[in-house]
Amino acid sequence: MHALRRTLAIVAIGLATLPARLGPALVICIGTAGVVAVFITVLAMGGGLQTAQASTARADRAIVLGAGSRSESVSFVSRDDVAVIEGAVGVRRGPDGKPAVSAELVLPVSAPRKSNGQNGTVTVRGLTSPTADVHPDIELTAGRMFATGVREIVVGRAARTQFARLDVGDSAHFYNGDWLVVGVFASHGDTHESELLADVNTLMAAARRVGYNAAIVRLESPDTFDAFKSALDNDRRLKVDAQRETDYYGTQSKRPDAVMQIVATTIATIMAIGALLGALNTMYSAVSARGVEIATLRAIGFGATPLVLSVLIEALLLALIGGGIGAAIAWWLFNGSAFTTGTLTGQTTGYLHLDGPLMIEGIVWAAAIGLIGGAFPAVHAARRPIIDALRVG
Repeated sequence: MHALRRTLAIVAIGLATLPARLGPALVICIGTAGVVAVFITVLAMGGGLQTAQASTARADRAIVLGAGSRSESVSFVSRDDVAVIEGAVGVRRGPDGKPAVSAELVLPVSAPRKSNGQNGTVTVRGLTSPTADVHPDIELTAGRMFATGVREIVVGRAARTQFARLDVGDSAHFYNGDWLVVGVFASHGDTHESELLADVNTLMAAARRVGYNAAIVRLESPDTFDAFKSALDNDRRLKVDAQRETDYYGTQSKRPDAVMQIVATTIATIMAIGALLGALNTMYSAVSARGVEIATLRAIGFGATPLVLSVLIEALLLALIGGGIGAAIAWWLFNGSAFTTGTLTGQTTGYLHLDGPLMIEGIVWAAAIGLIGGAFPAVHAARRPIIDALRVG
């Protein structure tokens, strides 16, 4: 308790003189605020993409890809394959007895961006119509669903926000023809909201394709997946791989999230080095300015430990204040904002969610900057000969 009281007394003295050192103190706060703001924002982008991917999956759906394919864009499933899949055990059937299977084609097309008028890439997904039994999460917010056998599309709300000429009544030009926009849809913020949807057979004919990328299957229940997969694996006519949709999108989401983790850590580390150098310089200056004060305290009996702790605490407090400011600014400016990133077939829109755990991770970085930035000046202050400090003063 005695050492603690001495430490708190020295900290109080240091904080009392802080207004005289306001400029250098702001260097620590501002530098740390920048590190934390950038770090948690980039991490939030990774989390937003992961959330969008996870929202796309349902526990009672399976995705069937060509054998060895890791994603829809490089997969091939033939018409004959789809016919066999439709008759497999475990497939849900609608009131009319038809299997809830949507053979799908995923292709990239060009569309002008609203931001600059230049062409960007958007995904057009061909679906087997009707799709209500397979994709009940797709809900029209304007217009109607596309018709079978004609060049019509419905537009995801995220794609409509990003790209021009995708309002109901507009026409999008791709694959040597105009496609009439007849509706706008939402699907709970998942990746489909960044896409255009069309009748798969019409899209296949326009793109001159002879097969699909995948078959999306609505199961009778999540428990029937094993029987469904076993039936496909044991059918010698098929060379396909069935996965739970939750597993497929879980794997897909790990890749962009891992990249964002690397990017965030790399950027934050570079910025943290700059903030750390600023903190070191500031704390050395603070120790030098308080040289006589610290030497006097040591001369009257204050030990090295309280002095070291006091410098560390001051640096830590300044860094935490900066970290808190950076986190607050990032949350105020970006929380809930939409962002877009490129994929193999187009662009995906996600939403930034700067939640509590992410804020805490940023504050931990701030604490590390403060502790490391204060450690060397603190040890220097404790080891400096008293006579030298008093002579300089």
